This record gives sequence, structure tokens and C-alpha cells, in this order.
Amino acid sequence: MTTMRFGIHVGPQNTTVDELRRLWRFADAHDFHWFSVWDHFYARTSDQIPHFESVALLSAIACETQRIRFGCMVFAVQFRNIGLLAKSIVTIDHLSGGRLEVGLGAGWHEPEYRAFGYPFLSDRERLDQLEEGIQSLRALLEQDAVTVEGRWIQLREARVLPKPLQTRLPLWVGGAGERRTAHIAARYADGWNIPYVSPEGFRQKRTALEHWCEVEGRDPATVRLAVQVGLYMAPEDDDQAVARLRARLAEQVGPQALEQPGWLVGGPSKIIEELQAYRDSGADWINVTVRPPVDFEALQAFVDRVMPHFTGRS
Repeated sequence: MTTMRFGIHVGPQNTTVDELRRLWRFADAHDFHWFSVWDHFYARTSDQIPHFESVALLSAIACETQRIRFGCMVFAVQFRNIGLLAKSIVTIDHLSGGRLEVGLGAGWHEPEYRAFGYPFLSDRERLDQLEEGIQSLRALLEQDAVTVEGRWIQLREARVLPKPLQTRLPLWVGGAGERRTAHIAARYADGWNIPYVSPEGFRQKRTALEHWCEVEGRDPATVRLAVQVGLYMAPEDDDQAVARLRARLAEQVGPQALEQPGWLVGGPSKIIEELQAYRDSGADWINVTVRPPVDFEALQAFVDRVMPHFTGRS
């Protein structure tokens, strides 16, 4: 039976630094493999919801955890100069003792681009930016002097020193596309984070990755796969509590999420059943998205009653 890894993914919105600090320390102390934040100016549903910035949070996580691997899933490639991002990444990797991993994505939330003066280009152009960005970032992290004359990125004998502590700092691609995104992952990335898909959808994405790895002459086993799911779990199998969680999901994400795959809502028994379906589809890494305010009682129940079914630990 496949042993699964679990991570916590949090949107740093409608929260406090103290609550976020409690959450990453909880993850570090309770056998989670991974902790990540996302990279947004605005929440999906409103521009009025307070929102913290991801690079600064990663620096705090580096200094306040001891064991867990962590990162951003994912940085929008357009939001930062790629050289500045590389310098930030190296600094945080050193602060953490070599535990950082970094995701890059093409971006999707148009209102935040418009509000802060970033051009929101077509899907194709944003994916072109992602492909150019991941190549340039890899070069800056590993090579001595980097020159790039691209459409989106220009570097001239650019040096990033020191280098990361890790010989190869893992770079991930985030997104669900089976043509461009999967191909970029197969060609350049160490991992592909696939958000909010069903178990059947995950199996289909894995098949797409295998196809592109074959095209690129790469062993698909060298590309790690993680599934990102929303977690709305009650501490007990209680119908009234679950009904309240469904209402909360509709409020925080939108009513459409109640009918979309990748949102796990229920008590421990239901969550175990749904995670088993992902394991049966071949998934061995699950990142659960937690939205503040964090229900730490439910999260403790997840650790005590759900994770042991998949990690072999009791």
C-alpha cells in the first residue's frame, strides 16, 4: 500500500500573523511533510479582504520551523523581476538550512493584475512567460553568469551569489493544464502541483505528464506529483457541523465549489473515504488547503484520525 505525504497549504488572507505562525508551527510538529502559502494580492471573492505577502512569510517560516519543507505554491511569474526572486529564494534557503522549494505559475486572478499595474495577457502569453521564467530561474540558481535575451526576460551576465544550500533547489510548476502546463513540467520542473481535481482527473493529468515526459525523453518518475485539495473537515462525523462547513465553503470560495472536484467536506470518515480514492488513483502526495480562521480542533482530528490511515503511523 502506498504511503502518502501530506502538506498544508494556506491562503494568508483574513488572518493574523499569530494565526499563521501557529499553523506553520503545528505543521512542523505534527508529521506534515510540507507547508506552503499562495501568492496573491487579493482573495478570489473580494479585494477588501486583508492579505499578507508570500516572500516575507517564507522568511518567517524558514526561521520558525525546524523540520518541514516549505515554499510557495505558486509564485505568479509576472509579479517579480526574476533576478530579485532568485535572490530572495537563495536567502530564504540559507535561512532555513536548505528546506525551501519553489513553485511558479502563470497567474489567473485578473483583478489583482489590473489593480497593481501588471498586464494581464492571454493564456498563451502568460504560459510563455512561465516557460521563460522557469528556465531563467533555474539558470540563475545554478549557473555562474547568466545571459537571457527573451521576449519577457533580459539578463546580462547576471550572477546570483551565494548559491542555494541545496545542490538542486526543487522548482515546481502549478496548474492543471494538460498541454502547456504539463509539458513545461515535464521539460523543466522537479514537480507538478495539480490543484482541485478529482481522483479520475488526477489519473488523467498523470497520463498527460507521462506523454510529455516521453516526448522529452525523461523518466516521469523524476517529476514529483502533488494534488492540492480544499479541506473543510469537522472534528467528528456530525451532519450539522458538515452542513455549516458547506455553507462556509460556499461563502469563502463561491457556491460553485460545492459541485466542483477537489473540495473535501465532511467528518473524519468521509475525508478518509475521499482520500482513499486519491490513493487508489496513484496519488502519494496530498496538500490540503486550509482557509482561516483555522479550526485547529479539526486539524488535530485530521492528524489523529485521518493521516494514520495513509502514513502507516499511529
